[in-house]
Amino acid sequence: MIKTWWSRLPRDTRDSFFLLAVITAVMAPHAGHLPVWASALTGLMLLWRAQIAWRQRPLPSRWWLVAIVALYATLTWLTFRTLIGREAGITLLTVLMALKTLELRARRDAFVVFFLGFFLVLTQFLYSQSLLTAIGALVSLWGLLAAVVLAQMPSTELQGVPSIGIAARRAAGTTALGLPVMILLFVLFPRIAPLWGVPTEAIGKTGLSNQLEFGAMNEIANDDSIAMRLKFDGAAPPPDQRYFRGPVLTRFDGKTWRAPDPRASQSWLRGRDELETPGPAFHYQLTLEPLRIAVLPLLEMSPGAPGTALPLPDLTLTRGPELQWLSPRPITERLRLQATAHASWRASPHMNRLQKATNLELPPGGNPRAVAWAQALAREPRFAELDAGARAQALAAALLNHVRNNDYTYTLSPGRYGETTPHVIDEFWLDRRLGFCEHFASAFVVLMRAMGVPARIVTGFQGWDAEPQDGFFVVRNANAHAWAEYWVDGQGWVRSDPTAAVAPTRVIQGLALQPQPGTYNVLGQLNPTLWRAMRNGWETVNNRWQQLVLNYSRQNQFDLLKTMGFERPDWTSLGQAIAAVILALALAAAAWIRWSSRPHDAWSRLRARITARLARAGVTVSPHESPAAWARALRERHGQPAEPAAQWLESLERARYAPEATAPAWADFRAATRMLTP
Repeated sequence: MIKTWWSRLPRDTRDSFFLLAVITAVMAPHAGHLPVWASALTGLMLLWRAQIAWRQRPLPSRWWLVAIVALYATLTWLTFRTLIGREAGITLLTVLMALKTLELRARRDAFVVFFLGFFLVLTQFLYSQSLLTAIGALVSLWGLLAAVVLAQMPSTELQGVPSIGIAARRAAGTTALGLPVMILLFVLFPRIAPLWGVPTEAIGKTGLSNQLEFGAMNEIANDDSIAMRLKFDGAAPPPDQRYFRGPVLTRFDGKTWRAPDPRASQSWLRGRDELETPGPAFHYQLTLEPLRIAVLPLLEMSPGAPGTALPLPDLTLTRGPELQWLSPRPITERLRLQATAHASWRASPHMNRLQKATNLELPPGGNPRAVAWAQALAREPRFAELDAGARAQALAAALLNHVRNNDYTYTLSPGRYGETTPHVIDEFWLDRRLGFCEHFASAFVVLMRAMGVPARIVTGFQGWDAEPQDGFFVVRNANAHAWAEYWVDGQGWVRSDPTAAVAPTRVIQGLALQPQPGTYNVLGQLNPTLWRAMRNGWETVNNRWQQLVLNYSRQNQFDLLKTMGFERPDWTSLGQAIAAVILALALAAAAWIRWSSRPHDAWSRLRARITARLARAGVTVSPHESPAAWARALRERHGQPAEPAAQWLESLERARYAPEATAPAWADFRAATRMLTP
């Protein structure tokens, strides 16, 4: 019924509906990035154009179009304070495409819409480079090409209105023919900058930040997306050593932890390079998703600067005073690194007074009950005879034992702290005793400081998925974690993870944060095994896409040139390879054109040879005529001398239409016509 309704539509109406559907598919990926008013007005214009096509009414006057352009320009200026740039430019591009559908008066106008659509498809990669974006762009491209083909197909009396299905098949065939050229250009086109230029997928979400509000980390429990992938050259570190060091937080205002002031940190640099890494090393490759911070969460402890491979081979990384690796700017693209980690490490055994004061600082009057509890613990006789280093370690062990033995509960839904009192550590440590990694680490650091031991918060990731994907271990945003470090005289900073005391499986097994029932996807609750298999399968495919396509760099190109025989590949070698490919493509295209212009079935080839011989004999015949007609023309032109050739043609016609007859030999016809050639 739908097919009958669709086939009864006038061609202009049907083709307009098809084009509007393709335009909607092209614009849909931009809807989440455009201002709400832009998406709404663009949708209204497309609906307006559909109504015009349905009712076959005249297009609006140019005054309407001018008014809409003025409205769009004004709203764009008010939103972005400019009419140029990426966001404003894409906004105006969408309105131009929608407006152009309101003045489709000639084929030239349709081609403007097509090419605006091609450009708008390309701009999708400014927002995302994912495999889904690529698939969506390919489908949109197919639709636009089908619309172009459809616009070129005339209506005829015999065949009627051209079919959209035929146009779509021809567009698919054209796309398939262009794929080899596209692949060659992708492989050899110079990589002067990152592949897609300026993606904004960059401001990704890793769950990490340069500050941490008390109780905020559970927000990323539902974020099951991948933060990084890593592959080890040999064995992986044991589960309780899989810590990825991110931002280190030292300043506490009673509710929020913040990173130290960078200017103050410069005075701490003395002794920061005194990093000892005894024990085995773990060499690994890391593919890091885009960050919103300039701290690279590398596996602890990485003494040397990692080698950045893709897509920023010239990125300079430095180690900060808190032993984390820093980028000069937030990483706005996927980054592949080669790094080395040491599970055993010892750093900065010396601390100056400014460092000590900063790592002992507590908000005045904050959490008085917890501070008093900690000071009372520190005054117990069992700690009195210990030196400073042993005392710090004993106090840390006492806090962890207290957590193990006093009914503390690890949960992602402890409720909000600080609603009835500003003293959140008091409320957590002494009253409710419900929380997750951030609560326990924060309380541990505050209590250690209250007992005179310098301490700080470290955020990052801990653990990864139990099963690797395509040879890579997967660390998710839900693996985000917070732990503590405290100072031991003569030894330096020592890691202490209070979460391991209350929820050892979270650390020992490296489990990701798990949301409470009802906040996760339905399939994951009904069939977790199936959900994990589907998720892992898709992520494996997406990883292949990232490794083979998004991470394809100029170094990969130079490696390819080496396999092609270039001893020292450089930009000149790459240009020579591109020139050779273009020449080969041109020759292949010329050969294809020549081959396709020649007849390919046996009768067509024989007919072409016969007409060529007759033309040399001065006889002009038409290809649609039969061999008997050619024989009559030959007799009329040459008379009796042409009789052998004419009889050969009549024998050919009998052989063609009488299966029992024998086809004459070509050599006989050639000999018979040789005497007729002047």
